[in-house]
Amino acid sequence: MANSIRGQQDILEKLKIAALNPMQEEAIAVIGKTTNTVLLSPTGTGKTLAFLLPIIEALDPEITDVQALILVPSRELAIQIEQVARNMGAGFKVNAVYGGRPMSKDKIELKHIPAILIGTPGRIVDHFSNDRFSKSSIKTLVLDEFDKSLETGFENEMRAIINELPHVNKRILTSATQGVKIPSFVRLDAPTILNFLKEKKASKLSIQTVLATDNDKLQTLVDLLRHIGNAPGIIFCNYKDSINQVSTFLAKSQIDYACFSGGMEQRDRERSLIKFRNGSCQVLIATDLAARGIDIPEMKYIIHFELPRAVEEFTHRNGRTARVNAKGTAYVLQGAKERLPAFIKSTTPIDISKKEPYKPPFWETLFISGGRKDKISKGDIAGLFFKQGGINKDQLGVIELKQDCAFVAVPTSIANQLIEKLNNTRLKRKKVRITLL
Repeated sequence: MANSIRGQQDILEKLKIAALNPMQEEAIAVIGKTTNTVLLSPTGTGKTLAFLLPIIEALDPEITDVQALILVPSRELAIQIEQVARNMGAGFKVNAVYGGRPMSKDKIELKHIPAILIGTPGRIVDHFSNDRFSKSSIKTLVLDEFDKSLETGFENEMRAIINELPHVNKRILTSATQGVKIPSFVRLDAPTILNFLKEKKASKLSIQTVLATDNDKLQTLVDLLRHIGNAPGIIFCNYKDSINQVSTFLAKSQIDYACFSGGMEQRDRERSLIKFRNGSCQVLIATDLAARGIDIPEMKYIIHFELPRAVEEFTHRNGRTARVNAKGTAYVLQGAKERLPAFIKSTTPIDISKKEPYKPPFWETLFISGGRKDKISKGDIAGLFFKQGGINKDQLGVIELKQDCAFVAVPTSIANQLIEKLNNTRLKRKKVRITLL
């Protein structure tokens, strides 16, 4: 299971983190010595690292079964935690299992049992009911974003999972929201509560109202995007149908975008996030699924194209910008006949008549048909593009390596030339296809 076990300092150096923040320091100390912990802290403050470090510290390299189970409400959060854990390079096997991908992939990965298993409730229930691994060594249970994972829709699955974990002696619940009732079946007796939501800091979030001239907000949305200029941001919609309407209008207006909603295939959702992360598109049109639990950088702005239905949605959407130490703006797009909900304070509508010329993204994403299972590394990919592609370091953007493929950001101006040069070349021992994503 464990090849070369790394300590906390080694892990932080590998992650290029100079120092933990106060929340992480306190959480690590408390989780390490406490049976039940509830960690409440805003989105983007590093809760994942705060619970992974003490979990890894407590793992026994001699045990070959699952020792820690992390339950999450969404596929994206499962993937994000798995990536963080792998980047830590602690020497223990980590796997994420979730709906929306073939069960055969899970079965292959679970042949070599991980020390840390991350999963969505439905997929974990499936593996439990088919006895695909022993549960007797699971001593640590994490409910990440427990306010979502303990909602009514997940309750039966969560109850079934927890009832099959008699040997758990450490429970860690995390959330960016407080006031959620925790059901008795979680068995969270006398928890230590770390509440970093109470800390009142000067808000760097600016909320601006944009008034549409009529109830058709689409042209106003495009005017707003051109007023903001070239900067990455998220447009939040309430419904999948609204995303389709917005995307169609942005396409007609020649504005690059990616979409993200629960109605999309998992592969397509992942690829939208890849393009958004690496700068191949600057606008993400999304439902509230993107408000938290996905791995994307902090935004300079978000837009409420459709008004949120509850204060929690408003808070989590806004949490995608002005996080930690940065400034950000939340634009509320108000139709001519719309009334703002009570939890959104009315502001004087801003003037968006001044426009910036729209510039297409500098980067384009290339798909490579080889990944980790082919023993391909990011260094191998960089070497191919430098040596055979003839590009320099400034022309190589973000590389994302997956199990069976990879994605590379390159300048749009040379993307097709690179495909002609590199398609059907060998990377390690595998001949790979290289195409536009």
